[in-house]
Amino acid sequence: MMDVTTVSNNRKQDRRQEMPFFCAYHLGIKMGRRNGQRRAPENGKAEYVDRYARSLLFCDIAILFLSALDAHLTLNILSSGGEEINWFMAVLIEESVEKFVALKLALTAMALILLAIHHNVRLVKFLRVRHLKYMILTGYSTLIGYEWYLLELAAAL
Repeated sequence: MMDVTTVSNNRKQDRRQEMPFFCAYHLGIKMGRRNGQRRAPENGKAEYVDRYARSLLFCDIAILFLSALDAHLTLNILSSGGEEINWFMAVLIEESVEKFVALKLALTAMALILLAIHHNVRLVKFLRVRHLKYMILTGYSTLIGYEWYLLELAAAL
């Protein structure tokens, strides 16, 4: 039979492991146990998770790809005789095409990282940040279609 003092001594021990310097959970390499919606009721505060839905990852990759395609099509339109309306991007293009492409993709990537971190935050009653990302994806898709239309018009002249 076990002695009562040994049981109480076991309870005082800290069984948790020390956090390593490199933790696979922080980078999303190793998935945690919390998948899906949190169990706590919604109280209006921001909700952050360890794991993101694949649809949000595909949305981010698609937005970044469309941003690169937008830069490429913009340069093609400019070589066909068009002009850049955005004054900031026009200054960058005049200075260096490499700077234009690098800064455009870097700004898009940083914005997507911030939006991914806060994807569950409510902007208004029924609108969350993840819905905003899907609207951005739709807007970029429309912009790419418009740029292709402009290139077809330039080719027809």
